[in-house]
Amino acid sequence: MKALIIDDEPLAHNVLLHHSRAHTDIEVVGQCFNATEALSFLDGKQVDLILLDIHMPVLSGLKMLRVMANRPQVILCTAYQEYALEGFEMDVTDYLLKPVSSERFAQALDKVRRRAGETASLAKPIIQNHIVIRVDREDRRVDLDKVLCFEAYGNYVKIWFDESSLLTAGTLKNFVATLPYGRFIQVHKSYLVNREKIVAQDSEKLRLINEKLVRIGKAFRKNLADLWK
Repeated sequence: MKALIIDDEPLAHNVLLHHSRAHTDIEVVGQCFNATEALSFLDGKQVDLILLDIHMPVLSGLKMLRVMANRPQVILCTAYQEYALEGFEMDVTDYLLKPVSSERFAQALDKVRRRAGETASLAKPIIQNHIVIRVDREDRRVDLDKVLCFEAYGNYVKIWFDESSLLTAGTLKNFVATLPYGRFIQVHKSYLVNREKIVAQDSEKLRLINEKLVRIGKAFRKNLADLWK
């Protein structure tokens, strides 16, 4: 889990960093010393957990939470116990009083892990392994694991396999909207490619497992940024 520490006291950062090192599943990816700096950090990066002080200059920790639209889990770390009720009403995961002990910190992280596990379980997707298309007046089941790519073909879409293809009425845009997210990548206005079937790439084209070459459109190069990660 990626964590962000937000506190105006450097000593508090040192304590939380020390405790975090004992937990290999926690990575502190940022340290901010006020809420404004933190909001700027979060505008460009995503974290799973915020370790947040309440009393800070200009914008308090609680006020910061109120302006965040999609906030991750939060552990409030403060010297003031009177804000606990307000914190839990804002659905924070835990509320730690300073000085934070290693035992109490570990208990809070256990709560974070449990909540993360419950959320992941509820959000677990149903894996889509096939689609049904219309070919020559009949419905045809297509196994997505066997599809190399989809190619726009006038008012039709051609579905390519290792040694064969199918032609179905429709648009590539419709397939982009209905296929499982992340499994296929649009690399050209005319091509939607199964990422598992790509074996090589240069600046202008992809090579698929059956040696088929697919052009890369300039507007779609960003879609391939994490292909080899």
